Amino acid sequence: MKTVRDLKVKGQVVFVRCDFNVPLKEGEIRDDNRIVAALPTIKDLMEKGAKVVLMSHLGKIDHKDPEKCEQDKKKNNMAVVAKRLSELLGQKILFCPATRGEELKKAIYSLQDGSVMLMQNTRYEKGESKNDPELSKEWASYADAFVMDAFGSAHRAHASTYGIPEILKSEGKQTAIGYLVEKEVNALKKVVDVEKEARPYVAILGGFKVSDKIKVIERLMEKCDKILIGGAMAYTFNKALGHNIGTSPFEEDQLEFAKNCYERAQGRIVLPVDCVVADDFDNPTQIKVTENCDIPEGFMGMDVGPKTRELYVKEIKKAKTLFWNGPVGVFEKEQFTEGTITVCKACAELENVFTCIGGGDSAAAVKQFGYSDAFSHISTGGGASLEMIENDGHLPGIDVIGD
Repeated sequence: MKTVRDLKVKGQVVFVRCDFNVPLKEGEIRDDNRIVAALPTIKDLMEKGAKVVLMSHLGKIDHKDPEKCEQDKKKNNMAVVAKRLSELLGQKILFCPATRGEELKKAIYSLQDGSVMLMQNTRYEKGESKNDPELSKEWASYADAFVMDAFGSAHRAHASTYGIPEILKSEGKQTAIGYLVEKEVNALKKVVDVEKEARPYVAILGGFKVSDKIKVIERLMEKCDKILIGGAMAYTFNKALGHNIGTSPFEEDQLEFAKNCYERAQGRIVLPVDCVVADDFDNPTQIKVTENCDIPEGFMGMDVGPKTRELYVKEIKKAKTLFWNGPVGVFEKEQFTEGTITVCKACAELENVFTCIGGGDSAAAVKQFGYSDAFSHISTGGGASLEMIENDGHLPGIDVIGD
């Protein structure tokens, strides 16, 4: 597939799907990393003399409830992103508050070569997430070319990620991936197809629900030499194997899957052998370490214990390829950070090993503890990175670009 560097777009309108779904607090951007990550593609197109139209979603819009819909639109207005983009690019960019119709059309046609416009939140349109053909058709009608640079949304076949490039390709117009998506694809290939010389391949899976990661667990069982399971997911596995988990969260409907999965893995799945537990999640008065993986009544698991940390480090040290998605404890609370910090440190100390963070809370954890620079790749899309592994390297928003 073409990349942005292959395009000849002087004087052409180029739609770029970005991932500007940034965290906001009281109308201010808390972390602009996703905007910064899009700059190389935007600058390249500006230098090529394209008329650049940027589009992205921001937050969620509830179209079922009219009152809530208006509140969501006000909360997730892209104007704040346009302001930050102007600062980062060092020049004023045009912001169009419309998502379709004459106002959008006029704004696009007013662009000069090398100029940039940001369109309002794509999710203002009800048909965006449904890949509405009429919406896709209108957006595509304004574009001469399309660049996909929103890896975090590439697993969704929406109008702005799939509908537009599908139409443009059918018309023989240029479609390409941006620098961010190219980097993600090249990096994640290394944890999708792992060669013999890049083994042992170790995966670390944490987070809350087994049900969120059934497909990725199944796929990693085919690919990995070891899977270390931590976080709340581990309690579902341990309960399925007959252990006491106290008041720890678990998924009743996933017990059978967890048991079968563990048995089929034949020793390749590593579960916690001890836990740091507390008598309350929000205001614990008692915190202790269990002797084994059984948790006493009235207590819940909050982090992996010292024996488990030692076990994890032992397995991590063997890795030649490593993928990590999901913290192994409640790292947001200071008393329960040790497990996740231990994993960070062990991964950071690996030499000549490809280490990949699958976005989400794991990415937040390594940043919080100061280990971001120690990893080979930190994905910008948690859900997309998992689906890329599940689907053997395929995502709809990227596949649609290829020949």
